[in-house]
Amino acid sequence: MPGGRLTQQERQQIALGLADGLAYAEIARRLDRPTSTITREVMRNGGPTAYRADLAHRATEHRAHRRRQAAPRGPEAPPQAYGRDPEAVREYEETFTTAMMQSGAPKMMSRVLACLYTSDTGSLTASELVQRLQVSPASISKAISFLESQGFVRRERDERRRERYVVDDDIWYQSMMASARSIAQIVEIARQGVSILGPGTPAATRLENTARFLDFVSESTARAADQALEVLHTKPETTSDGTATPSSDRG
Repeated sequence: MPGGRLTQQERQQIALGLADGLAYAEIARRLDRPTSTITREVMRNGGPTAYRADLAHRATEHRAHRRRQAAPRGPEAPPQAYGRDPEAVREYEETFTTAMMQSGAPKMMSRVLACLYTSDTGSLTASELVQRLQVSPASISKAISFLESQGFVRRERDERRRERYVVDDDIWYQSMMASARSIAQIVEIARQGVSILGPGTPAATRLENTARFLDFVSESTARAADQALEVLHTKPETTSDGTATPSSDRG
């Protein structure tokens, strides 16, 4: 499988594949590249509907030029714990970021969450995030405010009275419950529309069916999250082939 940067010809093949409606995995297979490489390339250059090979290539060259200029001024990348490959970690953080962006989160918020979630402590200060992501303190502040509103992070003070941003083990539970509450609000609004538009009318029927559907989704989401919560606090067991499987007392 080839490594290194995508060539201009490969980017043209990506553009053609997107125009033909091919999935990222199929484009990656044809180029003999990881699917994550194609996904990241498309998402950082306009998305599947706005991707252009020539613009993407120029943007990549520009980013590389800026990194070369900034490298002498910036601190060296800290060594990775547990013998991790720094390049593999960086690639994974980009993949995580891309996945969050595809789910609807803004880019900077996705980068901050990926940075927090892949740190062993699960918490970083604003200055640590600024240093790792090479962005302004204002960008970090805005991203944290968004993530906090969505239940993804919380703030706490450490022993030096510094504010730290923390991702708890149950952030996905909190996020899903916040989503369920948000859906429940839409259900309430839809049912208000039924009484205003008149029960039995076409518009009211549409709203009533929407309310029933979303009500079921909201309740099912909250119920499933409650039932699965213990998984987030379960220590995985390592199997003979080195993979991790959840360990639970539940039958």
